[in-house]
Amino acid sequence: MTAAATSTDNPQLRVLLRTTTSKDAVMATAVLARSGIETQVCPTLPELMREIGNGAGALLVSEEMLSGSGAADLADAVSAQPPWSDLPVLILARQGADSRAITTAMEGMANVTVLERPIRVASLVSALRSALRARRRQYELRKILEDLGEADKRKTEFLATLAHELRNPMAPLSTALAILTRKTLTPETAQPYYQLMGRQVEHMVRLVNDLMEVSRITRGKIELQLGELALNEVIRGAVELSRPLVDAGRHTLEVHLPEASKAVEGDGVRLTQVFSNLLNNAAKYTPEGGRIDVFVAHDDDHAVVRIKDSGAGIPADMLGAIFEMFVQVSGTARAAQGGLGIGLTLVKSLVELHGGQISAKSDGPNQGSEFTVRLPLLDHGVQAGALKRSSQEAIAARHRILVVDDNRDAAESLATLLELLGAQTAVAFSGPDALQKAEGFRPTLGILDIGMPGMDGCELARRLRVHAMHHGMGLIALTGWGQPDDRVRIARAGFDHHLLKPVDMEELSAALLKLAQRGIA
Repeated sequence: MTAAATSTDNPQLRVLLRTTTSKDAVMATAVLARSGIETQVCPTLPELMREIGNGAGALLVSEEMLSGSGAADLADAVSAQPPWSDLPVLILARQGADSRAITTAMEGMANVTVLERPIRVASLVSALRSALRARRRQYELRKILEDLGEADKRKTEFLATLAHELRNPMAPLSTALAILTRKTLTPETAQPYYQLMGRQVEHMVRLVNDLMEVSRITRGKIELQLGELALNEVIRGAVELSRPLVDAGRHTLEVHLPEASKAVEGDGVRLTQVFSNLLNNAAKYTPEGGRIDVFVAHDDDHAVVRIKDSGAGIPADMLGAIFEMFVQVSGTARAAQGGLGIGLTLVKSLVELHGGQISAKSDGPNQGSEFTVRLPLLDHGVQAGALKRSSQEAIAARHRILVVDDNRDAAESLATLLELLGAQTAVAFSGPDALQKAEGFRPTLGILDIGMPGMDGCELARRLRVHAMHHGMGLIALTGWGQPDDRVRIARAGFDHHLLKPVDMEELSAALLKLAQRGIA
């Protein structure tokens, strides 16, 4: 006669029973069921060992069932568990001296508890509950290990993709440089090579910037430059940024804007980045000649922007994970010509920083995708002049700028660019050189490299700040390092702003505008 088992809703936490008699099994099952402990009765020891593979919270075995080779066989089955598993084994033993079977079991298995018969019901239930609590913690550890393994796999794939993506623009850059070095070209014939190099450098900068942006946003270290924005203008800016990728895919892009633009409060650069990333995503994951539609509307107190494409689509099981770091829909990376799997993570973070929400939907593979962004509306229309910006030239022309960098090419090229924008410049290649140049040049602004040998940029900034002649000048740090500790150290040195290499002229212009608003030049 085989005792009936209680219901096993959760096989991972059931107790596998092998008792001396079927009567004992019936009694144990009934007692444990009243205490809420699920059981599975196994008629033989080999069946119990097979059931371990289907999940178990603990084993409850009578001493008599371990006679002969039973104890050693059970120890072998338990030792075959994965490294995270320490399956609890409770042995119902006879009173008196330890038997050879129990000794073998205790030597072969780490987590063994011996309970002498007769045992009180409360003691048995208590022992099993303790064993099951420990087993739950093991399952939690298993989940952590699985998540870490998945994260490690994603990061490994990401690093391989990053290496591939960074190599791609290096090849045309190297080729264009070789051509310009070896061949004398007129400005007109050289222009395509300069444009090629510019595109490839921009591509590399975006890859690195995306990484740094996600890191800053997830740590809460980014500050939005909030202002009143006309949403229609933000969408037009995003379309302009994404147009080359859309045109390269021969896609039809239709933008459906309301006649009267709605006003939202936000950072114009960041929101343009949000919608440009979504448009780029649509263009990359849509086969050539596809269709992309942008719909702008409002729903109660929110603006609603939908970007819909006829592309590769998203499987239902991926919709919940599509915004996670490093996640890419399987099989689409080649169609997208690479990608780091961080674009949508960045988009989601930026939207949420603006108090909005983003969602994705798709009818499945090859059925297209639709991303919906909801942003809080201001309770009035767009005010006149809300979107006006000072030009880079007008801002830069107000300054005498001291550029300091031990990399001569970097310093001289930045100075040349600033001069083209109307600024007066002086260049220094070390801290002491900068202090000497500053005496005669009397700069209103210093753009200082941080990582210089000898006197670094922070020490130079401190010396400029204590000098009466330069006390009121603006200071901008320019560095390749953007970790929180670096930013704290740079701020303490007296810098007004911190920009990352290579310098972005829009960000530099924004920094100059802030300095102007504070009365510096």
